[in-house]
Amino acid sequence: MYASVSETAIRLFLERGFDAVSVAEVAAAAEISKPPLFRYFPAKEDLVLYRIADHGREAARVVEAAPDVPPLRALRRHFLERLAADDPVTGLNDHPQVVAFHSLVYGTPSLVARMYRHLERSEAALAEALGGDLESRLAAGQVVAVQRILAEENFRRVAAGEPVDAVRPDAVAAAERAFGLLEDGLRRFASA
Repeated sequence: MYASVSETAIRLFLERGFDAVSVAEVAAAAEISKPPLFRYFPAKEDLVLYRIADHGREAARVVEAAPDVPPLRALRRHFLERLAADDPVTGLNDHPQVVAFHSLVYGTPSLVARMYRHLERSEAALAEALGGDLESRLAAGQVVAVQRILAEENFRRVAAGEPVDAVRPDAVAAAERAFGLLEDGLRRFASA
């Protein structure tokens, strides 16, 4: 149900623009009334960001799944694996639907603002997985920011028409460099 309503909303938003489509129109197209729609999606923006909501605990899951691996090493490896898989979350994916979705999100100020709320939840989950103290929260904030910035740079280049295969070497090098900088500054989370 969630997925089909979200897909209907995204289709309408891509066709006509996020601000040009009302929640009532989404509800009608999805054949659901507004009250249940708002129970599932508290804000109009959530109709779009439902696709990324399941990534909110991804970094925390990576750390929790590898208790014998230094957290930053596990997160670096995971990000590099996602790059190799052309995971849309890394921005390194040129499928037309992915590019259209990212353009919708990054081109709509209210979606960008709502996306930051998802990033804050991701940051909080990672901080908890790292130990929950102030240093863990600071580290989580830096990791989430690095991943976001890397993904935005990859998407910017892909959206400008560069082929994924041309962007990939720079994306991998940038990720290695960024995680190296994190490891240099966050030694507690970089070694066993």
